[in-house]
Amino acid sequence: MCQLLGMNSLKPARLSFSLEGFLRRGGETDEHADGWGIALYEDRRCQLLIDELPSARSPLAEWIQLYSGRSRNVIAHIRKATQGSISATNCHPFLRHLWGQEWSFAHNGNLDVSKLPAPVCFTPCGQTDSEHAFCLLLDGLFSRFGRQAPGLAQLSQTLAELARLIAAAGSFNFVLSNGEWLFTHRSTELHYLQRAYPFGRAHLLDCPLGIDFSRHNEQDDRMIIVATRPLTDELWQPLPVGELAVFAEGRRVAC
Repeated sequence: MCQLLGMNSLKPARLSFSLEGFLRRGGETDEHADGWGIALYEDRRCQLLIDELPSARSPLAEWIQLYSGRSRNVIAHIRKATQGSISATNCHPFLRHLWGQEWSFAHNGNLDVSKLPAPVCFTPCGQTDSEHAFCLLLDGLFSRFGRQAPGLAQLSQTLAELARLIAAAGSFNFVLSNGEWLFTHRSTELHYLQRAYPFGRAHLLDCPLGIDFSRHNEQDDRMIIVATRPLTDELWQPLPVGELAVFAEGRRVAC
């Protein structure tokens, strides 16, 4: 199946180190060679870039690592197709607008869409179970709250309820953001870590590259990294199975 990568940071930051290892899994160190994509937020505006080429051989992926700017929220995805053709239309992340916010979503897993209702307000453009599920999440939010965005506590509770309903149709690991918060849900495999002061060293698992974060960060820098499988030799923690986790300003928050 696919793999996910997400970042939520207190201050705008670059994800280039983690991306270096993650994107190699798209056809070099792993089999996820059916396209890739990344959603980068500048303030709350989302820049979405997708490519049906394997990320390990994509000129766009190389460009992103060299020239992407700083962001507080990032979602990236490398695809191994289970439903839908290999095409840009079926590459994650997917993007939709709700409440004047730009929502991005990426999924790892396999859902039986015959067990799920058809989306009503938000319509999939491609053929994947993932985009179908994303549209159902947004349908559920719009049905519950209408045109007025709720607070974080109500939003998180509703997303958790919707995620449980959709996960009944299969495996539903996802990362979701509106540019302010990062939401995750684990069915099978999803990990996270926090990078904060005092910063240490890390080495990527997919290539011989290391970094001393203390040389690149200030004391008040803080970020969360989420990945399907650990990317470095740091202490990654598995997220709880079947629960929605929420990250804001570079830390996990309770809602």
